[in-house]
Amino acid sequence: MQTANLLPLILVIAVIAYGLSYMRSRAVAEPIGGIRNLKALPFYYAARAALWCAIPALIVLALWAGFEGKVIQNYVVASLPAELAPESDGQASLILSQINNVAAGKLDPQFVPPEVVGAADLLDALKQRSASFKATLVILLAVLGAAYAWTRVQPHINARENVERTLRWIFFVCAAVAVLTTVGIVFSVIFETFRFFGKIPITEFLFGTSWSPQTALRADQVGSDGAFGIIPLFTGTLLISAIALLVAVPVGLLSAVYLSEYATRPARAVIKPLLEMLAGVPTVVYGFFAALTVAPFIRDLAESIGLEASSQSALAAGLVMGVMIIPFVSSLSDDVINAVPQTLRDGSLALGATQSETMKNVIFPAALPGIMGGILLAASRAIGETMIVVMAAGLAANLTANPLDSVTTVTVQIVTLLTGDQEFDSAKTLAAFALGMMLFIVTLALNVVALKIVRKYREQYD
Repeated sequence: MQTANLLPLILVIAVIAYGLSYMRSRAVAEPIGGIRNLKALPFYYAARAALWCAIPALIVLALWAGFEGKVIQNYVVASLPAELAPESDGQASLILSQINNVAAGKLDPQFVPPEVVGAADLLDALKQRSASFKATLVILLAVLGAAYAWTRVQPHINARENVERTLRWIFFVCAAVAVLTTVGIVFSVIFETFRFFGKIPITEFLFGTSWSPQTALRADQVGSDGAFGIIPLFTGTLLISAIALLVAVPVGLLSAVYLSEYATRPARAVIKPLLEMLAGVPTVVYGFFAALTVAPFIRDLAESIGLEASSQSALAAGLVMGVMIIPFVSSLSDDVINAVPQTLRDGSLALGATQSETMKNVIFPAALPGIMGGILLAASRAIGETMIVVMAAGLAANLTANPLDSVTTVTVQIVTLLTGDQEFDSAKTLAAFALGMMLFIVTLALNVVALKIVRKYREQYD
């Protein structure tokens, strides 16, 4: 039985265990004067039974699914004769690919050695045995857990404490998984970054003004050994992000102020959903709009006033990206402004302040942390955007502050470097991890600065 089929079966057994334990708790309560004489409500006895049924079975199922494939593959490879035994990881991967293709019927057995066909048969047999044993063990654990919990439905047992203790452990494990995942991602990027700096000097990476990671065909070409200067990439990233924020922050913030303080209820019911619809448009659609409409318009407009403009420009990408992130600023700012207590508004108006003065001197300082959070979210979205930049700004790593020129960003280059076949021993591929690390550091620094600004200017009210 497959894992996808075992999950609903475990759920069904847990529901059955819940129902049986609930009925047993009520039956046990009748001779002693009702459920008020139980140590816990029937719900907690039933919930404990469901947890005892589901948790052990799910743990075993997860561990089995995680290690099953690797164990079976290692056993199959070890069963091969000495002349076919792989000498490297690449050979092992190739042989396993042949075995899997033969087992799946994608490769004719006539084109492979008989030993590989035998290994494919062994693979099928081991998978079937593993599946049957897995299903038996998981179902047995679920039934035994349910039966044990059912027998523990006793008036003197405080099932509520057991359930709450179990839930606390579940919450702790979920939090630990989230933290460890973050730590794992950070350390993996750091490790690959150090490998990159072992090949390329860090000074060249941080202060270089040329980005050309590919190997040139001639030695006299720029980047014959690769040019890994990050300054053009961050210049392009900051340029496009700045243009996007210059569009999104004023429009989003002022629209939030209008919706929360000045708009009538019918107007708000129409305008707010329309603004939030912008967040649901796929980024590739924004990219098409930028490449086919905005970029040609900017080029023609610039040429009409005597300026030179590229067919792909940072201005086109920034303007469209700004429209895309307007909902992030508008929606969050609107919610934060509405969360300011009405008593503050009433007090300010009662003292003679106008509505605009109340907004400027009372509501805005109180809502500043939330507004800053929305702006940071929009900035992070702008920095991490890729599709619009590829379609509207291009791939050229130009060191320029002219918004009419073609530029590229850090995220676009990361995607470019990791597209297609990669050699993780080459500086070209490892450069993607170094770019990701620098982007992480810059984003973290922006958040720290924003936090200090919020702490300095925020207003706290009891």
